[in-house]
Amino acid sequence: MNELTCVWEIAATLGEGPLWVAHENAVYWVDIIKKQVHRLSLDSGAKKTWQFDIEVTSLAAREKGGFVGTIRDGFAFIDFEARSYEPIVLPEVEMHGNRFNDGKVDGYGRYWAGSMDTNDALENGSLYRLDPSLGLHKMDPNYIIANGPTFSKDGKTIYHTDTVKGCIYAFDLSESGDISNKRIFIQLKDPAEGKPDGMTVDSEDCLWLCHFGGARITRYSPVGEILQVIPMPVPNITSCTFAGPNLDTLYITTARLHLNAEELGTYPLAGSLFACKPGVTGLPTPKFGG
Repeated sequence: MNELTCVWEIAATLGEGPLWVAHENAVYWVDIIKKQVHRLSLDSGAKKTWQFDIEVTSLAAREKGGFVGTIRDGFAFIDFEARSYEPIVLPEVEMHGNRFNDGKVDGYGRYWAGSMDTNDALENGSLYRLDPSLGLHKMDPNYIIANGPTFSKDGKTIYHTDTVKGCIYAFDLSESGDISNKRIFIQLKDPAEGKPDGMTVDSEDCLWLCHFGGARITRYSPVGEILQVIPMPVPNITSCTFAGPNLDTLYITTARLHLNAEELGTYPLAGSLFACKPGVTGLPTPKFGG
């Protein structure tokens, strides 16, 4: 395994949602709390940041060009240069204690994203599916912090997390987008492991889990066996994605959220973007079909 490196030293409050955009050879990621989107060019190493007046909580590239994302209340088309957004559907605009969180596109071009209670207490969050037709479906309720949707290699399983409950669920996923057979895939019980956050799946159908408060990333087999652990130099690991022309580099977002002054002194790289080559490749990143 290649050594873990910090590729962008930055004090992100809540770095999240790394997105590999193959046609640009670039990685995008968000800082939800600071209302920023970042872009790292893998060709030149150039870094760029866009400041918005809303929280952009996740991103996806569109097949038609441009980007779509989740904002506080729902889904929107995102225009970076204008630093603006065009709402698509805002299902939680009246739920003032909620905001959208993590999201990802499946192999059929559908955008899956979950919402959360901003006080990390009530089961007010839900998992939604936005179709290429821009039709919205509420798929699964009763999350405190919905997080980390990702999909098995064959597209027949969706993994989704409730961070506060420490639980990663697996569902059967049909070609039509229906989900069924909800079950617990992994339950984190040891406080030293932290809480489950963002996830991705590799080309061997194994799940990579980021541990918020656990200072690590864990690779699980399709039956939940721990295969590999990557220790991290900061506590709050939020999400990861495979990127690069060979999809062999894992890019990892982190956060300074909930760290006090002493902890920030101990972990000066908290909030930065990291990368490593873990010895396995990832899967291509689908684009939103709408």
